[in-house]
Amino acid sequence: MGIEKDIQQTNFRNEYQKLGINIMYTANWLNEKIAGILSQEDITQQQYNILRILRGADKPLSTLQIRARMLDKMSDTSRIVDRLVAKELVEKNTCPTDKRLVDVVLSKKGFVILEKLDQLNHHLDALMKGISEKDAITMNQLLDQLREVSK
Repeated sequence: MGIEKDIQQTNFRNEYQKLGINIMYTANWLNEKIAGILSQEDITQQQYNILRILRGADKPLSTLQIRARMLDKMSDTSRIVDRLVAKELVEKNTCPTDKRLVDVVLSKKGFVILEKLDQLNHHLDALMKGISEKDAITMNQLLDQLREVSK
């Protein structure tokens, strides 16, 4: 029965409504699972996203550059970065080429946290164990297609 059983609702206006609710419900379910894993290191999903962005960058990034790469485009990137600075997971420095900008880089402590979290990736992979790689590819294509229609 799937989503109907999980949210105790059997009547949907149509399959499109059911799909939208299923996507939202599944996103919330997945967010809760990931938040539980990240809480072991006392960081949020947004903080984790910023740490991963900085690790993958080949140079320091401004908060505007970080925001452009974030999953949650509505977040207050500067405030999240400030919290990461307070936890000593990132460092902020004045940009040498433009004194109006601040460069953000991952600190050694930030690298250590990411390495610990990398060891927990098997927990994230286990969340997807019920889906074949072929189905995952198809789902990725369908979700990308859904977002393209909305642009």
